[in-house]
Amino acid sequence: MLNPWRLRLLHQLHLLGTVRAVAEAAHMSPSSVSQQLATLETEAKAQLFERVGRRIRLTPSGVTLAGHASDILDRIAAAEADLAGLHSEATGVVRLAGFTSAFHGIIVPAVAALAQEHPRIQVELTEAEPLVSRPALQRGEVDIAVCADFPDAPVPPDADLTRLPLTGDRVVLVTARETAAAERTGRVDLATLADEPWAFEHPGAHLADLAERLCRRAGFTPRTVARFESHGTLLGHVEAGLSVTLLPLLAVHDRYAVRTLDLIDPPRRDIHLIARRTTMDRAAVRVVVDALRHQARSA
Repeated sequence: MLNPWRLRLLHQLHLLGTVRAVAEAAHMSPSSVSQQLATLETEAKAQLFERVGRRIRLTPSGVTLAGHASDILDRIAAAEADLAGLHSEATGVVRLAGFTSAFHGIIVPAVAALAQEHPRIQVELTEAEPLVSRPALQRGEVDIAVCADFPDAPVPPDADLTRLPLTGDRVVLVTARETAAAERTGRVDLATLADEPWAFEHPGAHLADLAERLCRRAGFTPRTVARFESHGTLLGHVEAGLSVTLLPLLAVHDRYAVRTLDLIDPPRRDIHLIARRTTMDRAAVRVVVDALRHQARSA
C-alpha cells in the first residue's frame, strides 16, 4: 500500500529537484526525507531513484509515480472534505495565494463575504506574486492562486491547471492631487513627463521593469528618486508630491490622496485565478472560486 505522506515527498522531489529542498519545504532533516523515500521505493516494489554523484534523481518509474501523486493527494483532500461536509454546507480549509494589488480590491472583500455566508469554510491567505504562487500551486502548497500577466509575458498553459478569468486592469499614471501633472486632461503622453521625478519598485519586479520600459519607449530615461518594496510606501511617496509613478489601476488604493490619469495606449494585464483540476472537485474550493469571480465582476 502506497503511503500518501511519502507520495507527497516524492511529488515535491520531482518539482524541487533535491532532497535538501524537499527537507526545507517539509521542515524535516535531509536524512529523514531520504529514509522515507527509501521506504516508498520498497512499498512501490520498483526502482524510483538513481544516484548521480551525490544527488538522486527519479527513474522513469519515479517520474510516472510522481505524476500520479498530485492527483492522488487532491483526491484524498476532496474525500476528506466531502465526508466532513456530508449533509451540510461546504466546509474545510482552502489555501489561497494572491499578488499584492489583488488583495484590497478582490481577495479581502471576497473572503469577508465568505466569512458571513459560509462560516465553516476557513480561507488561509498568502501574499505572493505569480512567480511564487504558481509553483506553490503546482507543489500542492496552495489550492487557488490569483495571478496576473501582461501580453509581453504570457504564462504557458498547464494541462493540470484550470484557469478562470477574473477581470482586466490597465496601467495608469499616478500623481499627487495637488501637482501640475494632476491638472492634465485627456490621455497622457509619457514623453511630456520626462522631467518629473519618478518612483518605482525595486529592479527585477515585473511592474517596475515594465514602467521603466514604457518611459524609455517614450524617448527618455526616468529620473528615479526612490525605490520601494510595497505599493503602499510607493503611493505614500507619490501622495506627498515627491514623485510620479506608473501602476496598474487595481494597485492604487483609494485611501491615498493621489490622482490616476489614463495613458495613450496603456498596457493591460489579465487577472485570473488558477487551481489544480482535481482540487476543483472540492465543494469549498468551488465556493471560494465563485466568491472571487463575483467580487472581481463588481470591483
